[in-house]
Amino acid sequence: MNRLVSIVLHGARIALGVTFFYAGWIKAQEPIDFARAVANYQVLPYSWNYLVAATLPYVELLAGTLLVLNRRVRPAALVIGVLNFVFILALISVMARGLDIDCGCFAPSGQGHTTALEALLRDLGLMVLVVLAWLSRERRSVASSS
Repeated sequence: MNRLVSIVLHGARIALGVTFFYAGWIKAQEPIDFARAVANYQVLPYSWNYLVAATLPYVELLAGTLLVLNRRVRPAALVIGVLNFVFILALISVMARGLDIDCGCFAPSGQGHTTALEALLRDLGLMVLVVLAWLSRERRSVASSS
């Protein structure tokens, strides 16, 4: 049973890391399109859309890399958890205002269309992975202290 739990926790950490590495990589390749996707949310002043588009992909790349490499797992999981929480709030805001936009999460240029509800459900699933990634480090700390 312990082995199965360990496999699940580490699998969640790796899946979360790969997901955010990929998302950051895609966004970093298309910063103008990503800035446009951020602007579609209509929550930030115009110039901040470019600031977010210029920084967020690299934060996601770094945090995802750390999770995959099993380094600084808790800080990386915390950063991703905070980002994901902000994404969830933005998506709820989009749904409450009745906007029909593509989330821009994995295809900032608008290839494909992910509704706000689909993105919200995905982000809630990612939040479960954040918790499991956090627990994977706690489990390792408990095992090494005993």
